[in-house]
Amino acid sequence: MSAANPSDSAVLAAMQAWLSRAVIGLNLCPFAKAVQVRGQIRYTVSSATDEAALLDELAQELQFLQDSARHVCETTLLVLPALLADFWEFNQFLQRADRLLRQLDLEGVFQIASFHPDFEFGDAPAGDMGHFSNRAPYPTLHLLREDSIEEALAGFPDAASIYERNVATLRALGPQGWQALAVGAGSHAAAPAPTGQGT
Repeated sequence: MSAANPSDSAVLAAMQAWLSRAVIGLNLCPFAKAVQVRGQIRYTVSSATDEAALLDELAQELQFLQDSARHVCETTLLVLPALLADFWEFNQFLQRADRLLRQLDLEGVFQIASFHPDFEFGDAPAGDMGHFSNRAPYPTLHLLREDSIEEALAGFPDAASIYERNVATLRALGPQGWQALAVGAGSHAAAPAPTGQGT
């Protein structure tokens, strides 16, 4: 399997390594560890090669999450190894994804967050390490339950400081520190064994 066409197992291993080493290891999301430990994260590797097919998959994943009890599946990472590698195109697709939420009458029920290997915040310089708070090995749509977000934030009194703290953490880590985490696509050789749900 070439680097351009990774196997599903390689994609899942890379995403698991990123979640464990970066998101949880650097505490970029203080809510992620508990969900991971309980095995409530669903990982789905998209087979879509065009946006119409991806919208169909997204609708299916939203339905799956709606039909699943929270203690079984709290959240879903829909990973796109073969689509939307261009960050601008990825951003454009997010508008279609949000439109789908409205069409399915799921706005306010679910929220779609995003991660991308080339993610950039529009108000930060191109080389700022803060961008890495939303960088993942592959383009990813993170499907979140709105009620879970509200509960998590209610139990975290200083939620507004998370982004600023993450930026400070990543700037202190620096490019070499991030590279040492080995959480890019193809850097999964020493990844921990996957937990949670796969496809």
